[in-house]
Amino acid sequence: MEFEQFVLSNEPAIRLGFFVGVFALVALWELVAPQRALTASKAMRWASNLGLVILNTVLLRLMFPLAAVGMAAFSAANGWGLLNHFNVPFWLAVPLAVIVMDFVIWLQHVMVHAVPVLWRLHRVHHADPDYDLTTGARFHPIEIVLSMLIKIATIAVLGPPVLAVVIFEVVLNAAAMFNHGNIRLPIGLDRVLRWVIVTPDMHRVHHSVEEDETNSNFGFNLPWWDRLLGTYREQPRAGQLGMTIGIHGHTDPREVARLDGMLLMPFRGKVDGYAINRRTWSGSKESS
Repeated sequence: MEFEQFVLSNEPAIRLGFFVGVFALVALWELVAPQRALTASKAMRWASNLGLVILNTVLLRLMFPLAAVGMAAFSAANGWGLLNHFNVPFWLAVPLAVIVMDFVIWLQHVMVHAVPVLWRLHRVHHADPDYDLTTGARFHPIEIVLSMLIKIATIAVLGPPVLAVVIFEVVLNAAAMFNHGNIRLPIGLDRVLRWVIVTPDMHRVHHSVEEDETNSNFGFNLPWWDRLLGTYREQPRAGQLGMTIGIHGHTDPREVARLDGMLLMPFRGKVDGYAINRRTWSGSKESS
């Protein structure tokens, strides 16, 4: 299809355009209607968090020049994947693929909390002492590479249209910036939106220092998986304004707010007993 070829050829520009536009919108929203007062140096955090974005983008383009959309095009050309094998109509394949890929991302998110060695990587995301739109793109490069490998494997098995992959990538990135935004929504609007998209107040619970709250609300885009599979939590015990963001035992700005500290974080300290199925909440117990 000519349209799909156009999307494939212009995928980097499309994604960059949406990233810049959504970033500017959420950043402005944070200035106009912030939900919480920030506690750390915004200049240092933004420089480090966005430094990770640039590093990860360059790394992915070097390692995977065609990225996920390239795998989708290859799968379509060779008849790989369930949607290609069963000749699912395009109008149905696109939304179905977006939903399935979102569920895989949800499963991946649960996995990086459940497996201690993967939590070492993912805690870079959670150790941010504040919570704003840049937190949504703050991931260790090794985790980003693993995530891309999972995405490519999913595409090979599923066989989604190129358009579905581009839509998924754009929506996921935009949703991550939105639901990590330090923005205030009216309570009634937030309650309604939670049925169709993960809101900032919903996902902020996931960034609580309290471990049982951290292990809830894993969704980045669609909120259904947490509701259906028992990991949904409406609010933190201390409330949106009273909750503490981050990880117990990780408060040194040199580690949690500087780029070099974040890159080295997975290789420091222990992660004993963190796996979800081995832990129960016991108040403000510290964990590495």
